[in-house]
Amino acid sequence: MLLTLDLNDARPLHEQVAASVRRAIAEGSYAPGERLPPARDLAQALGINANTVLRALRDLRDEGLLEFRRGRGVSVSGRAGDRALLVAQVRELLEEARRHGYGREDLIAILKELS
Repeated sequence: MLLTLDLNDARPLHEQVAASVRRAIAEGSYAPGERLPPARDLAQALGINANTVLRALRDLRDEGLLEFRRGRGVSVSGRAGDRALLVAQVRELLEEARRHGYGREDLIAILKELS
């Protein structure tokens, strides 16, 4: 898995890490049930603190994309398929909207108009 961070990006590093992992899952780099590299290895490869990576992984666990198993590490949830792709696309939409000056509530209003 090739994760990259953009130091010019205004988002916190843990959000960038989560987005990269989310994208890798959505693109099929990791299949449901497959284990991710240890957080320390990811942190070292990215040149950031392991706690930053762990925070990102916990966020993804809370979204239902990852499972933490004692003694077995972190793996992609069996439910990650379609939801992961949709979540990744919505996050990209939110980022694009922010770049154009729109907020979350603006997007919600647009979605209501279209439904």
